[in-house]
Amino acid sequence: MTTDPLKLYPRPPFDTPAQGFPGKTGRMSPEPDHGEDSYRGSGRLAGKVAIVTGGDSGIGRAVAIAFAREGADIALSYLDENQDAEAVKGWVEKAGRRCLLLPGDMSSAAHCRDMADKVASIFGKIDVVVNNEAFQQPNQGLDTIEDDIFEKHFRVNVFAPFYLTKAALKHMAPGGSVIVTSSVNSKHPMPSLLAYSATKGALSNMVLSLAGLLAEKGIRVNGVLPGPIWTPFIPAGMDMESVKTFGSQVPYGRPGQPAELAPSYVMLASDESSYTSGALITVAGAMPVF
Repeated sequence: MTTDPLKLYPRPPFDTPAQGFPGKTGRMSPEPDHGEDSYRGSGRLAGKVAIVTGGDSGIGRAVAIAFAREGADIALSYLDENQDAEAVKGWVEKAGRRCLLLPGDMSSAAHCRDMADKVASIFGKIDVVVNNEAFQQPNQGLDTIEDDIFEKHFRVNVFAPFYLTKAALKHMAPGGSVIVTSSVNSKHPMPSLLAYSATKGALSNMVLSLAGLLAEKGIRVNGVLPGPIWTPFIPAGMDMESVKTFGSQVPYGRPGQPAELAPSYVMLASDESSYTSGALITVAGAMPVF
């Protein structure tokens, strides 16, 4: 049986309340699909230990659920969204896997080092690092972008993946996988998301550099470039008119759901992808990205 992707999920217009950043899943209407009722694992990550940052909601939540159902133990990193994180932990444990909750500020190098060491101490190793955490705040003119907000974009979106990857590396053996959530904005930057788009361009570049740098260690590095995805990021980081029509600009005519991203991360984390490193995989509803 096949499913028409054009009819699989809700289409705009959307009527969901505005939120403060980083947003809560339960306040969205409709709520995002993270694969809670649909993802079926097949043991592709059996016995692995994965760190998933930004794992309380959105893409990170879907990845954590999928990884657990594929047999991985999960270390879940997030800022302070404890209720959402506990919900993810429940799904991971329901899949029969362990889940370690790690709240804290990923823009701190010390926190990233402590987190990597704690995961390795408790689980004995680190096999996969999913750098998915992000910060986003839209802008109008250039003069509206405060210096500290511009810096925060880079500290959360770029510095944190660098810090965590560097810290985790000493606990990773050949065959390990690092996956970075970049964005189609890395290739199609939006004027209204100047700082965010700039960080995603840096991330895509960093994926390619790290892939070459870590090849001799047998560590693979890849990136995923999501298009418009329905997560708490949207009502927390965009004006309400943009939220209402979110996803209408792509050929599918709708935003993607986190559940539709998770299979790409599973593929990149699995041993079957042993020759895949330095890849930037676009998941964007047929949106042309060059």
